[in-house]
Amino acid sequence: MSAQSVRRLPFRRTLLATTLVAGLGLGLGAYTFQYAEGLSYFSTDPRACANCHIMNDEYASWSRGPHHAVAGCADCHLPVDFVPKYLAKASNGYHHSKGFTLQDFHEPIQIKPVNASILQESCLRCHGEFVHDILASAKTAADAVQCVHCHRGAGHGARN
Repeated sequence: MSAQSVRRLPFRRTLLATTLVAGLGLGLGAYTFQYAEGLSYFSTDPRACANCHIMNDEYASWSRGPHHAVAGCADCHLPVDFVPKYLAKASNGYHHSKGFTLQDFHEPIQIKPVNASILQESCLRCHGEFVHDILASAKTAADAVQCVHCHRGAGHGARN
């Protein structure tokens, strides 16, 4: 065996080990993505929101709620514009998958402040003309009364 062959041996072992680890990681990632129905999260189908059992109550109450015929989950819980919508989906997807994997989420599930502001914007997008006078009295958007303060069950219907 020549000196050059001996020097290549550790490189080949390292390459083989790296390839095996990368292949295992990609395979495990692909399996997890398929098992978790990952492609469904790119849609706006409300059933995708119920892929996780923790959202079953929210999905069921939305199905019975007053907005069922006119708005899906994405209509209220995501921005309208393309880039902000997919940034919010990515952020929520990360936090949801982390929370459900590690079981470190609040139960019942609670909306985070950034998502509450998206929800408020969605309410105003559809119903702003009705509440214009109420909101005009607020000095800043932060001072404005949140729609869900009075209309907690509007999107999801009655809650237990």
